[in-house]
Amino acid sequence: MIPLSVLDLSPIVQGGGPGQSLRDSRNLARAAERLGFARYWMAEHHNMTGIASAATAVALAYVGEGTSTIRLGAGGVMLPNHAPLIIAEQFGTLDALYPGRIDLGVGRAPGTDQVTARALRRNLAGGVDQFPQDVMELMALLDDAQPNQAVRAVPGVGSKVPVWVLGSSLYGAQLAAALGLPYAFASHFAPAMMDQAAQIYRQQFRPSKPGDQPRLMLALNLVAAETDAEAKYLFTSLQQAFVNLHRGQPGPLPPPIEDAEGALAGTVAPGSPLSKAVVGGPETVRAGLERFVAEHRPDEIIITAQIFDQAKRVRSLEIASAARDALAAAA
Repeated sequence: MIPLSVLDLSPIVQGGGPGQSLRDSRNLARAAERLGFARYWMAEHHNMTGIASAATAVALAYVGEGTSTIRLGAGGVMLPNHAPLIIAEQFGTLDALYPGRIDLGVGRAPGTDQVTARALRRNLAGGVDQFPQDVMELMALLDDAQPNQAVRAVPGVGSKVPVWVLGSSLYGAQLAAALGLPYAFASHFAPAMMDQAAQIYRQQFRPSKPGDQPRLMLALNLVAAETDAEAKYLFTSLQQAFVNLHRGQPGPLPPPIEDAEGALAGTVAPGSPLSKAVVGGPETVRAGLERFVAEHRPDEIIITAQIFDQAKRVRSLEIASAARDALAAAA
């Protein structure tokens, strides 16, 4: 079985607050480490009342203090919001604290609305159009220093923190291939172009100093519970969140609800944002993982689960890891 990793959006639940969300995230990372997951990543979002990981590097530093072996990273940092030097220093600092355990996934979306993007950057000069140059500048700052180099990231220089390109369209696939970087596709909310992006990435990949072979990670919503019925019930929190986002009313993660009338069914219809989600009990999850791997051939899967109850979220990881182990034993 290919490696499984964890993407955590550090959800702020209704009635909760960001402090508890971040403490829950650290506990989730500990569980992921105990269960043998390869990586634990957090994502940068802004002006989102349901996500606590806006200061991604700070959140990762807190998680790192509570773990010892699992790789930690950003999935990702929205690079147009920042000067590459700042990100090199932040992730160089993380690498200094937790050497050999840090990944840096970067994306070109703002991770927010345009008004907030202006508040982050003060102006939009450069922005997404500057993304390829910013990625290369960031990589250079994390590499060994060159003779007479005027600006160095301290910490950061010489750390060679692995950089991943993130994307939800064909653009990121083309850039990752051209730079010879690993690529993570956001198929947990934008699956429409997943297979086409994967094909482009693998066909156009150019070996480079960072990597001589393509490495494709696909994101997958995976909600596991003791039974299919319980998992479907827990999954309604994420379904409601997507409906609210579509209506322009994002907010804290709502508690699950009974959906006897099927009002949320459209969120998992073919072609919809959640259409690839694996939701169910242990056997359903095992079969879903096996099918996802067979259909899309990733090198790694990063799973995410927006579950209202923290204990249920940890239990979901336990069931997913058991499914991974069962598939590996059967291979």
